[in-house]
Amino acid sequence: MDAFAALFRGKTFVVSPLSDLDADIAKHLYSLQHCKILHLVRHGQGVHNMEGNNGSEALLSQEFFDAQLSPLGRQQVDNLRKRVEASGLARKIDLVITSPLLRTLQTAVGVFGGDGQRQTDGIDAHPSLTATATVNCPPIVAIELCRERLGVHPCDKRRSISEYRSRFPAIDFKLIESEDDKLWKADTREPFEEVAARGMEFMKWLWTRQEKEIAVVSHGIFLQQTLNALLNDCQTSFNQELCPRFTNCEIRSVVIVDRSITGSCYPETIFSELRHHGDANIPSEEVSN
Repeated sequence: MDAFAALFRGKTFVVSPLSDLDADIAKHLYSLQHCKILHLVRHGQGVHNMEGNNGSEALLSQEFFDAQLSPLGRQQVDNLRKRVEASGLARKIDLVITSPLLRTLQTAVGVFGGDGQRQTDGIDAHPSLTATATVNCPPIVAIELCRERLGVHPCDKRRSISEYRSRFPAIDFKLIESEDDKLWKADTREPFEEVAARGMEFMKWLWTRQEKEIAVVSHGIFLQQTLNALLNDCQTSFNQELCPRFTNCEIRSVVIVDRSITGSCYPETIFSELRHHGDANIPSEEVSN
């Protein structure tokens, strides 16, 4: 039995949509050691999303290698940052986890980075952080497990970690083992079943973290497949609320509770839903990620 299986032996989990107000309710209803609050964010619009809506063939272009945010995507990030700050959510988050692709790194820094300390550098004016920007923001950690569906599309292939470190000095890349991208294959697209399995491995890893309120900045396919896997044995209404494709820069917040300590699903008081939608101009049925 592997470490993850041993950790989760005998446990089942409940997942529910969550409103801003309900986060505090959840913390009082359940011991913090049995409860995590996750704020799931899809990156802002990437330059590949603009072309990908015209068909998946466009995503094969090397022009979109490790695609960055588009001008609209950067505006979406700024808008979400303002909403996160105005709601008070920015002050509650203990940790930010991000996929190590350019568009998610830009989004993580742009939304959750230190107050007024973003700067423009490197790749066509994308947001980055100064060396001291962690003072007024939660730690931001990059991990490979929450990357987008792997293979074939150059937009989903990452740069070297040393290049990212120079451009995002306040992001922690220590959990990424290889300097270069050894996961992406030019001739093999990761099956959806493997994306979902990787998503479950990621959620199990999150459960080992000591932080209780965590933002996750990731991708459309990865987030959708992970939620589908998590909610596989939950009520149908939850699936309908949480599993549609994320729009760009949309945030959905959920609480995950170890059902073994509740004896049943959540009380109705925390069934309500939070969705901060991305820009209305972005179609929800995107073929790109």
